Amino acid sequence: MSTTPLRSLDARYYTDPDVFQQEVTGLLSRTWQFAGHVSQIPNIGDYFTFDIAGESLFAIRGRDEKIRVFFNVCQHRAHELVEGAGNTRLVVCPYHAWTYELTGRLRSGPNIKSVPGFDRSDICLSEVRSEDFHGFLFVNLDPEAAPMDDWFPGVRDEIAAFVPNLATLAPLEWIEIPESCNWKVSVENYSECYHCPINHATFAEGVVRPETYDIQPDYQGGYVLRHTTECQSMEKMTYPVDLSVPNADRYQSWFLWPMFSFQCYPGNILNTYHWRANGAADCTVWRGWYTDRGEDSDIIRTLAKQDLETTVAEDISLVESVQRGLRSRGYRPGPLVVDPACGVSSEHSIAALQKWMREAVDHPNRPPFNTGQQK
Repeated sequence: MSTTPLRSLDARYYTDPDVFQQEVTGLLSRTWQFAGHVSQIPNIGDYFTFDIAGESLFAIRGRDEKIRVFFNVCQHRAHELVEGAGNTRLVVCPYHAWTYELTGRLRSGPNIKSVPGFDRSDICLSEVRSEDFHGFLFVNLDPEAAPMDDWFPGVRDEIAAFVPNLATLAPLEWIEIPESCNWKVSVENYSECYHCPINHATFAEGVVRPETYDIQPDYQGGYVLRHTTECQSMEKMTYPVDLSVPNADRYQSWFLWPMFSFQCYPGNILNTYHWRANGAADCTVWRGWYTDRGEDSDIIRTLAKQDLETTVAEDISLVESVQRGLRSRGYRPGPLVVDPACGVSSEHSIAALQKWMREAVDHPNRPPFNTGQQK
């Protein structure tokens, strides 16, 4: 019995501005997106701003120690409230000095008491759904979104078991990487290692053993790709590995659809990727590196530098070439190399990923992306 190989997505999914706009108002507004780390706002009144799906947002720690996320817009006449990061006792709009509590409730405003029927208890900043995922703060613009544990079954417990010091980790550094490509091109490149032995000599020969590399989609109905592999032999490793820590001889990654990945390098070194989609052919990637309480580490700074100069630089060249190729009139989507045995030279992970991508664009109102119907 003959079968027809599964082909890659049409180029329009990566090049058409209308497709990108559909994603901004649909997929990117209805999925869990990384905002930042709770260690960025350790004190009452600390805040930071960020953008998701074209919206300016800010996270702030309240007097009750709870972190809340709000749309960064005054409820009076729509001026933005805060910029960058800082600390404040109250949130004061720069335009007319309407003043909000850290809970988002309106506290005061010039001359508002003179307005007949004005009830300040009716006015509050618009809060955004958020979750603390082991200190990593995620948001979802859909107020009816299912919780992260439904989207990513088992991942919370798996990461906690794999990274025993997770609760005390904080960012050492985030490296901002602009890429001239569609965000899906970059995410696809991350989500297969078919290209690794050919393009990533340092990673494939000095960090992991490619012959053991595998990526598996979630089989519990979630939106996760799990990467697993063994590390290289110690004499080939490009950095020193402390074999006394748990899981030191393994590499594990959890990609959380659509734009975030936890990675744990050999030696139990936690690092992350998070993506921001800026346009149909423009995205930004942040590489995060974490240490105990954010304390400095020569080993991890050296590893981060090595990663930036090798794997990251190599990937930038690859994804930007792909984006140029997608615009070529000579491109016809080719068959994916889906090996039933999986392994490093198979694109079964891309088949799963492209299914999610296609559904998000072609059927934006079908689960999981319609409100309140995750499963």
